[in-house]
Amino acid sequence: MKPTFSHEMQLQLEESIELLRMTLGADLLGVYLYGSSVVGGLQKYSDIDLLTVTNRATTSEEKAKLIARFLKISGIYMQSAKLPIEITLVEKRMMNPWQYPPHFDFQYGDWLRESFEKGVIEPWDNYEMADLAVIITQVLLKSETLWGLKPRQLLVEVPYHDFMKAMLADVNRLMEDLKHDTRNVLLTLARIWSTLETDTIRSKPAGADWVINRLPERHQPVIKRAKSICMGLEKEHWEDIQLLIKPCADFMMDKIHTQIPLINFNDPSKQIQLYEK
Repeated sequence: MKPTFSHEMQLQLEESIELLRMTLGADLLGVYLYGSSVVGGLQKYSDIDLLTVTNRATTSEEKAKLIARFLKISGIYMQSAKLPIEITLVEKRMMNPWQYPPHFDFQYGDWLRESFEKGVIEPWDNYEMADLAVIITQVLLKSETLWGLKPRQLLVEVPYHDFMKAMLADVNRLMEDLKHDTRNVLLTLARIWSTLETDTIRSKPAGADWVINRLPERHQPVIKRAKSICMGLEKEHWEDIQLLIKPCADFMMDKIHTQIPLINFNDPSKQIQLYEK
Protein backbone atom coordinates (compact mmCIF):
# COMPACT_ATOMS: atom_id res chain seq x y z
CA MET A 1 0.00 0.00 0.00
CA LYS A 2 1.35 3.42 -0.99
CA PRO A 3 1.71 5.89 1.89
CA THR A 4 -0.62 8.87 2.03
CA PHE A 5 0.71 12.35 2.74
CA SER A 6 -0.76 15.62 3.89
CA HIS A 7 -1.53 18.23 1.25
CA GLU A 8 1.35 20.37 2.52
CA MET A 9 3.84 17.49 2.31
CA GLN A 10 2.61 16.54 -1.16
CA LEU A 11 3.28 20.09 -2.32
CA GLN A 12 6.76 19.98 -0.79
CA LEU A 13 7.53 16.74 -2.63
CA GLU A 14 6.23 18.09 -5.93
CA GLU A 15 8.25 21.30 -5.57
CA SER A 16 11.37 19.31 -4.68
CA ILE A 17 11.03 17.04 -7.71
CA GLU A 18 10.42 20.00 -10.03
CA LEU A 19 13.49 21.79 -8.64
CA LEU A 20 15.68 18.71 -9.13
CA ARG A 21 14.38 18.18 -12.66
CA MET A 22 14.95 21.81 -13.63
CA THR A 23 18.44 21.80 -12.11
CA LEU A 24 19.75 18.43 -13.29
CA GLY A 25 17.71 17.65 -16.39
CA ALA A 26 18.52 14.26 -17.92
CA ASP A 27 21.23 13.72 -15.28
CA LEU A 28 18.56 13.18 -12.62
CA LEU A 29 18.31 9.39 -12.37
CA GLY A 30 16.15 8.71 -9.33
CA VAL A 31 14.56 10.32 -6.26
CA TYR A 32 13.53 8.16 -3.31
CA LEU A 33 11.49 8.90 -0.20
CA TYR A 34 12.56 6.76 2.76
CA GLY A 35 12.56 6.79 6.56
CA SER A 36 9.56 7.53 8.75
CA SER A 37 7.48 8.75 5.78
CA VAL A 38 7.23 5.15 4.55
CA VAL A 39 8.07 3.08 7.67
CA GLY A 40 6.54 3.62 11.09
CA GLY A 41 4.82 6.90 10.20
CA LEU A 42 5.82 10.54 10.50
CA GLN A 43 6.31 11.75 14.06
CA LYS A 44 6.29 15.23 15.57
CA TYR A 45 9.98 15.85 14.86
CA SER A 46 10.28 13.88 11.62
CA ASP A 47 12.02 15.04 8.45
CA ILE A 48 11.06 14.33 4.88
CA ASP A 49 13.99 12.06 4.00
CA LEU A 50 15.02 12.01 0.33
CA LEU A 51 17.88 10.31 -1.50
CA THR A 52 18.65 11.51 -5.02
CA VAL A 53 20.88 9.63 -7.48
CA THR A 54 22.47 11.62 -10.29
CA ASN A 55 24.63 10.94 -13.32
CA ARG A 56 27.16 13.63 -12.42
CA ALA A 57 28.25 15.99 -9.68
CA THR A 58 26.45 19.30 -9.28
CA THR A 59 28.24 22.56 -10.05
CA SER A 60 28.66 25.37 -7.52
CA GLU A 61 25.97 27.32 -9.34
CA GLU A 62 23.58 24.37 -9.16
CA LYS A 63 24.28 23.90 -5.46
CA ALA A 64 23.50 27.57 -4.87
CA LYS A 65 20.24 27.19 -6.82
CA LEU A 66 19.23 24.11 -4.82
CA ILE A 67 20.01 25.85 -1.53
CA ALA A 68 18.03 28.99 -2.42
CA ARG A 69 14.91 26.96 -3.23
CA PHE A 70 15.17 24.38 -0.44
CA LEU A 71 15.42 27.19 2.10
CA LYS A 72 11.87 28.05 0.98
CA ILE A 73 10.50 24.55 0.31
CA SER A 74 11.76 23.03 3.57
CA GLY A 75 10.08 23.80 6.86
CA ILE A 76 11.72 24.67 10.17
CA TYR A 77 11.08 22.48 13.21
CA MET A 78 7.95 23.59 15.06
CA GLN A 79 7.75 26.91 13.20
CA SER A 80 5.50 26.09 10.25
CA ALA A 81 3.13 23.49 8.82
CA LYS A 82 5.90 22.41 6.48
CA LEU A 83 8.16 19.53 7.48
CA PRO A 84 11.93 19.97 7.35
CA ILE A 85 13.51 18.30 4.32
CA GLU A 86 16.70 16.26 4.52
CA ILE A 87 17.91 15.49 1.00
CA THR A 88 21.17 13.87 -0.04
CA LEU A 89 22.48 13.83 -3.62
CA VAL A 90 24.89 11.09 -4.70
CA GLU A 91 26.50 10.27 -8.01
CA LYS A 92 25.67 6.79 -9.30
CA ARG A 93 29.34 6.05 -10.05
CA MET A 94 30.23 6.74 -6.41
CA MET A 95 27.63 4.24 -5.16
CA ASN A 96 27.77 1.54 -7.81
CA PRO A 97 30.12 -0.27 -7.62
CA TRP A 98 30.04 0.15 -3.86
CA GLN A 99 33.03 1.58 -2.02
CA TYR A 100 33.62 2.49 1.60
CA PRO A 101 33.64 5.13 2.85
CA PRO A 102 30.96 6.39 0.45
CA HIS A 103 30.96 9.97 -0.80
CA PHE A 104 28.03 12.33 -1.30
CA ASP A 105 27.74 15.27 -3.68
CA PHE A 106 25.33 17.63 -1.91
CA GLN A 107 23.13 17.65 1.17
CA TYR A 108 20.43 19.93 2.50
CA GLY A 109 19.15 19.62 6.07
CA ASP A 110 17.65 21.81 8.75
CA TRP A 111 20.87 21.74 10.82
CA LEU A 112 22.67 23.37 7.86
CA ARG A 113 20.14 26.16 7.41
CA GLU A 114 22.11 28.79 9.32
CA SER A 115 25.24 28.19 7.22
CA PHE A 116 23.25 28.23 3.99
CA GLU A 117 21.49 31.47 4.97
CA LYS A 118 24.93 33.03 5.45
CA GLY A 119 25.84 32.10 1.87
CA VAL A 120 28.05 29.10 2.62
CA ILE A 121 27.45 26.65 -0.23
CA GLU A 122 29.52 23.73 1.05
CA PRO A 123 29.57 23.81 4.87
CA TRP A 124 31.08 20.32 5.20
CA ASP A 125 34.77 19.49 5.73
CA ASN A 126 34.85 16.72 3.11
CA TYR A 127 32.55 14.55 1.02
CA GLU A 128 32.93 11.31 2.98
CA MET A 129 29.62 10.21 4.49
CA ALA A 130 29.60 6.87 6.28
CA ASP A 131 25.87 7.24 7.00
CA LEU A 132 25.15 6.68 3.30
CA ALA A 133 25.63 2.97 4.01
CA VAL A 134 22.64 3.16 6.35
CA ILE A 135 20.60 5.40 4.04
CA ILE A 136 21.09 3.20 0.97
CA THR A 137 20.23 0.09 2.96
CA GLN A 138 16.99 1.74 4.07
CA VAL A 139 16.17 2.85 0.52
CA LEU A 140 16.71 -0.64 -0.87
CA LEU A 141 14.65 -2.25 1.90
CA LYS A 142 11.70 0.13 1.62
CA SER A 143 11.24 3.44 -0.15
CA GLU A 144 8.88 5.26 -2.46
CA THR A 145 10.22 6.08 -5.92
CA LEU A 146 9.20 9.67 -6.62
CA TRP A 147 11.08 10.03 -9.89
CA GLY A 148 13.12 7.89 -12.27
CA LEU A 149 14.37 4.34 -12.05
CA LYS A 150 13.70 1.94 -9.20
CA PRO A 151 16.49 2.01 -6.59
CA ARG A 152 17.76 -1.50 -7.40
CA GLN A 153 18.36 -0.38 -10.97
CA LEU A 154 20.90 2.18 -9.73
CA LEU A 155 22.16 1.04 -6.34
CA VAL A 156 23.77 -2.13 -5.00
CA GLU A 157 23.39 -3.68 -1.56
CA VAL A 158 25.71 -2.44 1.11
CA PRO A 159 27.83 -5.21 2.71
CA TYR A 160 26.79 -6.07 6.26
CA HIS A 161 30.25 -5.11 7.53
CA ASP A 162 30.02 -1.61 6.03
CA PHE A 163 26.48 -1.06 7.30
CA MET A 164 27.53 -1.90 10.85
CA LYS A 165 30.71 0.14 10.57
CA ALA A 166 28.71 3.17 9.44
CA MET A 167 26.06 2.74 12.13
CA LEU A 168 28.73 2.64 14.84
CA ALA A 169 30.95 5.36 13.36
CA ASP A 170 29.77 8.17 15.66
CA VAL A 171 28.35 6.16 18.56
CA ASN A 172 30.87 7.47 21.09
CA ARG A 173 30.40 11.07 19.98
CA LEU A 174 26.67 10.78 20.66
CA MET A 175 27.25 11.15 24.39
CA GLU A 176 28.68 14.63 23.81
CA ASP A 177 25.25 15.73 22.57
CA LEU A 178 23.22 14.15 25.38
CA LYS A 179 22.61 17.38 27.31
CA HIS A 180 21.39 19.54 24.42
CA ASP A 181 19.81 16.85 22.19
CA THR A 182 18.54 14.45 24.84
CA ARG A 183 15.57 12.90 23.05
CA ASN A 184 17.41 12.28 19.80
CA VAL A 185 20.51 10.80 21.44
CA LEU A 186 18.51 8.42 23.63
CA LEU A 187 16.39 7.18 20.72
CA THR A 188 19.45 6.81 18.48
CA LEU A 189 21.25 4.71 21.12
CA ALA A 190 18.11 2.60 21.45
CA ARG A 191 17.97 1.98 17.69
CA ILE A 192 21.68 1.12 17.51
CA TRP A 193 21.41 -1.39 20.37
CA SER A 194 18.32 -2.91 18.78
CA THR A 195 19.95 -3.26 15.35
CA LEU A 196 23.17 -4.69 16.77
CA GLU A 197 21.31 -7.50 18.52
CA THR A 198 18.65 -8.22 15.89
CA ASP A 199 20.10 -7.11 12.52
CA THR A 200 16.86 -5.18 12.10
CA ILE A 201 16.26 -1.49 11.46
CA ARG A 202 13.43 -0.06 13.56
CA SER A 203 11.72 3.30 13.65
CA LYS A 204 12.50 5.45 16.69
CA PRO A 205 9.26 4.51 18.51
CA ALA A 206 9.72 0.80 17.68
CA GLY A 207 13.35 0.93 18.74
CA ALA A 208 12.27 2.50 22.03
CA ASP A 209 9.72 -0.29 22.58
CA TRP A 210 12.38 -2.95 21.96
CA VAL A 211 14.75 -1.32 24.45
CA ILE A 212 12.17 -0.60 27.17
CA ASN A 213 11.55 -4.34 27.52
CA ARG A 214 15.27 -4.91 28.11
CA LEU A 215 16.04 -2.04 30.46
CA PRO A 216 16.15 -2.25 34.25
CA GLU A 217 12.98 -0.74 35.69
CA ARG A 218 14.84 2.34 36.97
CA HIS A 219 15.84 3.33 33.40
CA GLN A 220 12.50 2.71 31.70
CA PRO A 221 10.93 6.14 32.44
CA VAL A 222 13.72 7.83 30.45
CA ILE A 223 13.09 5.95 27.20
CA LYS A 224 9.33 6.08 27.71
CA ARG A 225 9.62 9.87 27.96
CA ALA A 226 11.81 10.06 24.84
CA LYS A 227 9.31 7.97 22.88
CA SER A 228 6.35 9.99 24.11
CA ILE A 229 7.99 13.30 23.12
CA CYS A 230 8.97 11.85 19.72
CA MET A 231 5.36 10.88 19.06
CA GLY A 232 4.05 14.29 20.10
CA LEU A 233 2.26 12.94 23.18
CA GLU A 234 4.28 15.13 25.54
CA LYS A 235 6.19 18.37 25.28
CA GLU A 236 9.97 18.31 25.55
CA HIS A 237 10.66 18.24 29.29
CA TRP A 238 13.30 16.41 31.34
CA GLU A 239 13.66 18.32 34.59
CA ASP A 240 11.82 15.77 36.74
CA ILE A 241 13.99 12.84 35.58
CA GLN A 242 17.21 14.72 34.79
CA LEU A 243 19.34 12.56 37.12
CA LEU A 244 18.17 9.38 35.38
CA ILE A 245 19.17 10.39 31.86
CA LYS A 246 22.93 9.78 31.84
CA PRO A 247 22.74 6.47 33.75
CA CYS A 248 20.20 5.25 31.20
CA ALA A 249 22.37 6.37 28.27
CA ASP A 250 25.45 4.80 29.90
CA PHE A 251 23.56 1.51 30.32
CA MET A 252 22.64 1.42 26.62
CA MET A 253 26.17 2.39 25.62
CA ASP A 254 27.57 -0.44 27.76
CA LYS A 255 25.19 -2.89 26.07
CA ILE A 256 26.34 -1.67 22.65
CA HIS A 257 30.03 -2.01 23.48
CA THR A 258 29.43 -5.44 25.01
CA GLN A 259 27.64 -6.63 21.87
CA ILE A 260 30.19 -5.38 19.32
CA PRO A 261 32.92 -8.01 19.94
CA LEU A 262 30.30 -10.78 19.84
CA ILE A 263 29.38 -10.04 16.22
CA ASN A 264 31.09 -11.55 13.18
CA PHE A 265 30.89 -8.54 10.90
CA ASN A 266 32.28 -10.58 7.98
CA ASP A 267 29.66 -13.33 8.16
CA PRO A 268 28.36 -13.61 4.54
CA SER A 269 25.01 -14.94 5.74
CA LYS A 270 24.23 -11.81 7.76
CA GLN A 271 21.65 -9.41 6.32
CA ILE A 272 19.91 -6.29 7.58
CA GLN A 273 16.13 -6.45 7.74
CA LEU A 274 13.38 -3.91 8.29
CA TYR A 275 10.83 -3.91 11.10
CA GLU A 276 7.62 -2.50 9.62
CA LYS A 277 5.05 -2.85 12.41
